[in-house]
Amino acid sequence: MKRFSALLLLVPVVAAAEESEELLSAAALAADNQCDPAAGGDCSLSALQKRSQKQSVEASEEAHGKLWGSCAQYGCSHSYHSWMGCQCNSACAQYGNCCSDYYSICAPATQPANLALAIVPAPEPTAGDNSTAILSRANSTAIPPRANSTVNPPVKSTPGQLYGHPTPGASYPAHAGFTLMLVEEFNSPIDLDSDPIWTWSDGGLTEGQVRFQKQNILFQGGKMKISVSSTPAVNPQTCSHAEVADIPDKPLSSGEFRSRHNIFRYGRYEVRMKAPSVKPGNPNIDGNFISTMFVFRDAKYKHWREIDFEITGEGPAAVTTNVLSADNTDRWKEGIQESRQVSAPNTRSDFHTYAFEWLPTSITWYIDGKKVRQKTGGGVPIPDMAGKVMMNMWIFGETYGFGGRKGHNNVYPMESEYDWFRFYKWDGETHYPCSGFGAGCLTSDDQYLSSNNPCDGIPQTGTVYGKAPCRAACHR
Repeated sequence: MKRFSALLLLVPVVAAAEESEELLSAAALAADNQCDPAAGGDCSLSALQKRSQKQSVEASEEAHGKLWGSCAQYGCSHSYHSWMGCQCNSACAQYGNCCSDYYSICAPATQPANLALAIVPAPEPTAGDNSTAILSRANSTAIPPRANSTVNPPVKSTPGQLYGHPTPGASYPAHAGFTLMLVEEFNSPIDLDSDPIWTWSDGGLTEGQVRFQKQNILFQGGKMKISVSSTPAVNPQTCSHAEVADIPDKPLSSGEFRSRHNIFRYGRYEVRMKAPSVKPGNPNIDGNFISTMFVFRDAKYKHWREIDFEITGEGPAAVTTNVLSADNTDRWKEGIQESRQVSAPNTRSDFHTYAFEWLPTSITWYIDGKKVRQKTGGGVPIPDMAGKVMMNMWIFGETYGFGGRKGHNNVYPMESEYDWFRFYKWDGETHYPCSGFGAGCLTSDDQYLSSNNPCDGIPQTGTVYGKAPCRAACHR
């Protein structure tokens, strides 16, 4: 989606500060392995747990020949070990670098409710079967492929841990070259103030009429619903952490569901969703809205990276695919984006599955399993930096310059519905997401101006024009 603001280029002081941070981190790393529990130090709280796990991952690969490791392999411990690709001590949950089997092996009594069930290998496909399923429980019944969908060549799932909120007893399709890591079924409400993966945005696009707030993200009837309301946001603060800027009053309110951290990179992203009807009961009336699923690097001021689906009110089958890549700019301009409208069914009358596969050398978009676009190079570079997964809906300004010219037809409230979301990590990805979907592998650049709202507890680290960003207060 297009994001604009009134800010200009960042000054070089940010880069200089980051370079200084990297030098300090490198010096600190030399002492990480010297922590001595017998001397009274708490090795589980080593400074390295707060920084990138890249060094420990590389050492783990060399020592064990695999990236993620496990507590079954390493054994449970009370101390931090830098050579391990993930940790098996009691502080790992705090720093987000636990091995995937930490709770089942080392602390079964403390497993958080939102950590999902173990994945077990799927049964071998029978003759004529063109799909393989990943099971969240043994002896489960597989969810059949959706109608009119195609599945990549079958691949047997790898035992591990499935994060998010999957359906107990369900199974999920597998895709060759990718490993399912995260499922959100939206069968029950997600606490967006305490969930370790997801949160909400307090933003509002400069060119839009909505201000985002948590209240407009609803969980009802096994769906997540994002609602645009004619009622303005409740007591909004001028400062937005998500936009890192002051936002004027907006006449409408809506919601943006987003991940807490820039932890998503190469992989397959899938969502099953239905765009709103502009007028209840008639999916063929056009209006103005932009309903989305996308990956966006936050904040955009240093490295703007984005891959998305945008369903708009321009027509019942109006779907736009976008890729953006730019550095040191916060304003949209020609040359930073490649957009293409793609063939689609009626997006408002029924649910459809939208997916894209993001690899280092290509991006491929799918609707209901059918490839609708592929980008392989040239023009706008393929994004190479991690971002946040976001889903939102917004209304363009009174000119209705994007999202459909017939905004006068809009009837509020207007709801986008999301049936489920899935993330499959590309098997060639060596860094993201962080272990346990925490923050343990994030670089200082990943954490630059990365707060989503004033209640998420994420420091708003970095400067704009050499000055501290605005600050809002948390009111729950």
